[in-house]
Amino acid sequence: MKVLIITYYWPPAGGSGVQRWLKFVKYLQNFDIEPIVYTVDNANYPKEDKTLLNEVPKNIKILKQPIWEPTDLLFWKKNSKQKKGVSNVSNGGFLSFIRGNFFIPDPKIFWVNSSVKYLQKIIDSSEIDVIISTGPPHSMHLIAQKLHQKNNLKWVADFRDPWSNLYYNKDFNQLSFAKNKNIKLEKSVLKNADCILTVSNTLKREFLKTAKRVEVITNGFDDEVVTKNIIRLDKKFTISYIGLLPKQSNPTVLFKVLEKLCLQDSSFKNDLQINFIGDIVNDVKQDIQRFNLSENTTFLGYLPHHKAIEYQKKSQVLLLLIPNVLNNEGVLTGKLFEYLTAKRPILAIGPEKGDLATILEETNAGKIVNFDNEIKLSEEIKSLYNDFKNNKLLVTSSDIKKYHRKELTKNLASILKNITS
Repeated sequence: MKVLIITYYWPPAGGSGVQRWLKFVKYLQNFDIEPIVYTVDNANYPKEDKTLLNEVPKNIKILKQPIWEPTDLLFWKKNSKQKKGVSNVSNGGFLSFIRGNFFIPDPKIFWVNSSVKYLQKIIDSSEIDVIISTGPPHSMHLIAQKLHQKNNLKWVADFRDPWSNLYYNKDFNQLSFAKNKNIKLEKSVLKNADCILTVSNTLKREFLKTAKRVEVITNGFDDEVVTKNIIRLDKKFTISYIGLLPKQSNPTVLFKVLEKLCLQDSSFKNDLQINFIGDIVNDVKQDIQRFNLSENTTFLGYLPHHKAIEYQKKSQVLLLLIPNVLNNEGVLTGKLFEYLTAKRPILAIGPEKGDLATILEETNAGKIVNFDNEIKLSEEIKSLYNDFKNNKLLVTSSDIKKYHRKELTKNLASILKNITS
């Protein structure tokens, strides 16, 4: 079986968006499925991690075509040495308004027609069995939809995030015509794809209102995070966050609690070390100053994936943050699954009834506290710190093998073979 995978994010792209399909492609051949990847030739990725190029199988075909991105002009990215991701771009200003109302569903819309023309030639000369599109950016689905309509080919649309209900959409200040157009495009994709893939059960329930078939394959972890090397834990009481941190996830309640605990206990203040690794919104840096935590905090910026994994494994506590927005019960950040393998306690701030809460309970990997529950958050941190002081800060996470990327790819292969049988 041959599958054509249409994805914007591909190595050397860094960040979470590239991991899902890079890992699927890595393992698909184990299940007698040949992946052909179609991606951009000159992408202006917010972050790059060239080490990920080493994970691309050498024997697969990768097709690339150039793309013109108006965001190069709108956000002056090309000449910026320190590119910023969603955490700082979707700030609700004039440029966000232009982005949300004139580039629908996203600025990659200009790549659709040329991609369809190019890929049609590939389909005519190859025996493609299934087209797969993954978004965001959701323009990838529009490419696949046109090819699906022109050819007798099955189509799987993978939604790593929602479309019209994506949490930062409100920052684009979309007018009614833009909102309606996004909803119309989304419904068309959901209705016409042979199968919708998504990452959580909550999103599955939402998509089933429109789609005929929805399957859940979560994100996961891979071999690079499973190491038998001896890890020396930090001597400080480190609370580390790794990944993209948008303003919607800014944990102000955490900083309030930590400031109070520092004032109450000088030993706690001396031991506390907060690490932020990745693209962190400026609101967080301002709050760190406002709550007098600057001496206890380090911003390490974006690090290559293997370096980020080192911090996950040696940190005393891993911080996981869900955006404080409506309909966030289905948000499952890909970082969760790497956190699970680090065997360090996870402290999450988010909805206490949602997919994340379910997984943390099932795996016994950590605790989740609601956004405004200062008392419970304070109690959890004091409990973690007490265990740290007594050398008992351990976690025995269980039932996590099913989240290995190879197991997840096995599930994907089963779905692909099912829809073509």
